[in-house]
Amino acid sequence: QVQLVESGGGLVQTGDSLRLSCAASGRTPSMYSMGWFRQAPGKEREFVTAINWSGDSTYYADSVKGRFTISRDNGKNAVYLQMNSLKFEDTAVYYCAASGRRGTFTRAEVYDYWGQGTQVTVSS
Repeated sequence: QVQLVESGGGLVQTGDSLRLSCAASGRTPSMYSMGWFRQAPGKEREFVTAINWSGDSTYYADSVKGRFTISRDNGKNAVYLQMNSLKFEDTAVYYCAASGRRGTFTRAEVYDYWGQGTQVTVSS
């Protein structure tokens, strides 16, 4: 079992930056591949970015490539999402997820554990 808790969401303006954190606890969270997903009102949950267990492989959705950066600190059992140049369309609840498989994954069904989410609102 792995428990995930997101933090760092809030209300910002277009063009601002925000850093989300995901604190992991439980059974060797550093061995899990991690991902960030988001869900906007009235829309399905969508993939944002993923990182493998060692942190040397990452993957981004086209919509955030060049603006968002995922990283992890296995010593702190934490994953981060640095979001720059935020746009109105980035407004969503952001979820952290963990997968017991090795690699970077875009499909939500691959992930075994999910956090409760943190709200990010970007005003235009």
